[in-house]
Amino acid sequence: MITVEEANAIILAQTMRLETDWAPIATAVGRILAEDLVADRDFPPFDRVSMDGIAIRHASFAAGQFHFPIEGVAAAGAPQVSLNDATACLEVMTGAMLPLHTDTVIRYEDLTIADGEARLTVTDVKAGQNIHRQGLDRLKGEVIVPAGRLISAAEIGLAATLGKSMLRVRRLPKVAVVVNGNELVGIGEEPLPYQIRQSNNYALRALMSRWGVQADMEYLPDNEDIIALQLRRMLDQYEVVVLCGGVSKGKFDFLPASLEKLGVSRLFHRVAQRPGQPFWFGIHPDLNRVIFAFPGNPVSAFMNTIRYFQPWLYASSGLNTLPALHAVLAEEVNFKPDLTYFMQVKVHSDTDGRLIATPLQGKGSGDLANLTDADAFLELPRGKEVYQAGEVFRLWGYR
Repeated sequence: MITVEEANAIILAQTMRLETDWAPIATAVGRILAEDLVADRDFPPFDRVSMDGIAIRHASFAAGQFHFPIEGVAAAGAPQVSLNDATACLEVMTGAMLPLHTDTVIRYEDLTIADGEARLTVTDVKAGQNIHRQGLDRLKGEVIVPAGRLISAAEIGLAATLGKSMLRVRRLPKVAVVVNGNELVGIGEEPLPYQIRQSNNYALRALMSRWGVQADMEYLPDNEDIIALQLRRMLDQYEVVVLCGGVSKGKFDFLPASLEKLGVSRLFHRVAQRPGQPFWFGIHPDLNRVIFAFPGNPVSAFMNTIRYFQPWLYASSGLNTLPALHAVLAEEVNFKPDLTYFMQVKVHSDTDGRLIATPLQGKGSGDLANLTDADAFLELPRGKEVYQAGEVFRLWGYR
């Protein structure tokens, strides 16, 4: 049995180098950028008025002038206008080009306007105020966002500003989520007393969809011949196979042996953690396939997908560091087994803006309902029995 840290290192050593693809900016959120976003012109592209008001020559104010006749209006989206009389002003709107022969903007809140004249109601006017200077944010040709960034709404807005309706992103792998077990029936069926409806496939596919992956769902019965036949097909068809169930040491847990017979190399089987200890991981070196085989208990499969598949996916897409969250443990927790404990927690922010994690320990790894009450898993490292209130630990969220 290996540690969580060892399992994580082994998995990240088996990342794929995913090629690039094109995505419309409307669907690119959550993908990994595969190109630099470069300024196609200065940002802003001109001296931009940043407040509604009037534009003047500061020298006139410095000479003691507080009344400015209004020559005209400079609107946003209109060509640049010019101030003809150095003792006059132009009304200017936010976003407009700063008029020629002006160098200072005074906002309407600091003026009264009557009879075609603007009168200052303040005595402190700084030269150059309320002007967003050309190139202040970025210069033409400058890399604004480097490749390898996780795309958020901010990057989408920038791409639109650059006129990019399509973004080059890292391709997503073709993934199958497979549930196993004769006790499983479809969600549209009425289960017999000894059966349950399939749920892991839907839950894991929903998790993956948040990371951009549109996984296919598969089902395997507890039949060794069918498992071998269907796994062979899946290894040909999918780059990543995520299995749920059939990986422990029961009489009907055929998956590990079947995978190895098909040429899949086992890299580990069992991790020192709770939940999700009988976790099997391997690769098919000839086909360049990666296989995650999680326990069938829903909390185990859910947690392992977040903790291990998600970092593998992002690393394969070129994201070197997954953004990490940490939270403060709200109350003391006692946990005696020498295992890393992924504890289900409810998360809220306190008045200082810290994330506070309150334990919701549930009824074990089969308690699917408790996942709907919790928000995240708090990773409590092995090597201690008491985790004190106020200690800070890594948080793996799914809300």
